Amino acid sequence: MNLSYFIAARYFRSKKKRNFITVLSTISMIGVAVGTMALVIVMSVFNGLEDLIRGLFASFDAELKVEAVLGKSFEASPDWLNDIREVEGVAVLTEVIEDHALFDYNGNQLVATIKGVSDNFLEQERFSQGYFWGDTTLGTDLRPGAIMGRGVGFFLSVNLKDINVPLKVYYPRAPRSAATLNPNQLYSSASLEPVAFFSVERQFDDEYVIAPLNFTKDLLNYGSRRTSLEIKVADGYSVQEVQRNLKDHLGPDFSVKNTDEQHADLLRTVKLEKLFVFLTLSFILAIASFNIFFSLSMLAIEKKKDIAILKAMGAKDALIRAIFLKQGGMIAVSGALVGLILGFLVVWLQESYGLVSLGIASAVVESYPVRMIWTDFAWINVAVILITLVASWRPAWIASRVETTREL
Repeated sequence: MNLSYFIAARYFRSKKKRNFITVLSTISMIGVAVGTMALVIVMSVFNGLEDLIRGLFASFDAELKVEAVLGKSFEASPDWLNDIREVEGVAVLTEVIEDHALFDYNGNQLVATIKGVSDNFLEQERFSQGYFWGDTTLGTDLRPGAIMGRGVGFFLSVNLKDINVPLKVYYPRAPRSAATLNPNQLYSSASLEPVAFFSVERQFDDEYVIAPLNFTKDLLNYGSRRTSLEIKVADGYSVQEVQRNLKDHLGPDFSVKNTDEQHADLLRTVKLEKLFVFLTLSFILAIASFNIFFSLSMLAIEKKKDIAILKAMGAKDALIRAIFLKQGGMIAVSGALVGLILGFLVVWLQESYGLVSLGIASAVVESYPVRMIWTDFAWINVAVILITLVASWRPAWIASRVETTREL
């Protein structure tokens, strides 16, 4: 700031002062353009990441998930489940039993989550994003299969081609007698055949093993209890509409969550990061807009006699302030318009051609995901207008305070 005033003082008494004001105005416009372009690009990147997260979660989670408000599980009789299937908009209902268990494969052990699902689990377009390799079934009653997260499979060193090595599952249970010394009464065990790997997101890849519902029900001794129900919405119905129907049908004892609500904390974190980045870049844009303050201040000094003549002709202080505010607005609007156009072009090129790659060979997407939202453009315009008003107000006020008798 002191350097700018030093340069201004050098040029003030020279013949180049008008050129200096022009250059300073141009620099101000360029600063606003660069800041606006950065805001457009960064906001679009956050929108793309949010969409990517939603897509990855949607490929593993159901469109709607029903859970008990109190307790870990709930009774699910066949008649009660049939009533839910009859709710308008319900296309597929998947029963789920989910709990922690110990997995053992060829001596390698890991505590992970076993997710027992009914046979229609894969009918809900699961694993539509990410990677999946292996068999797309869960085996048979005699040879139940397991679809494992890639992280679980790698940790246990599972080889899908080696059908002779089973995946053993251990689950703790209460002993029949408190004084028992038999360790076999402390847990139940069974074996699965690894049939496939999936890779969606690390949260799921390192945690889940998907198994048949009947296998999990017998191993965990759940009987007719279920931990959740996963529902696919029928074509022609919106998720919000079916969610309301299910809430009305099930009552207050059950929660019905869509995909966003199932991971509300993570999505809220992404939105907060986007907000703070927007505020940070807006602050940087405000610093860049100080050149508007300098250029208008220099203009007010240069035009003192012209301002005095206008005031002598009857111009009010409000008119003088409006002239300088409009001058600052022209600089900011020009820069913002150029920045919005450049930002739009950069994001469009990234979205269409993937110019900037993630640089990760195993990534789900090859390039940085981006998406433009019109509300981001609106908020950027609001930020530019506010910053312009703040930067232009002081020089406009100084110009309106010129005294006619001293300058004429």
